[in-house]
Amino acid sequence: MSITTSPTEAPLEPLPDDLDSPRAKLVFLTLSVAGPTTVAELQNALDVPKLTLLSVLDTLASRELVERTENGYVTAA
Repeated sequence: MSITTSPTEAPLEPLPDDLDSPRAKLVFLTLSVAGPTTVAELQNALDVPKLTLLSVLDTLASRELVERTENGYVTAA
């Protein structure tokens, strides 16, 4: 599965204030646009090492900004 969006989708919400890392911002924005996304899909789309992604996702999850689901990671509601 590739990560794609259409131009008719709703605009993005502002980034949470506590996102300092450029990678965290990139991962959060990707999840915001793509919806449920696996680590492998994020790795392919962003060209970021798996261990780095897992660390970023763990940090985002600990701040309750993303959640892990059966279909991958999503931004928290």
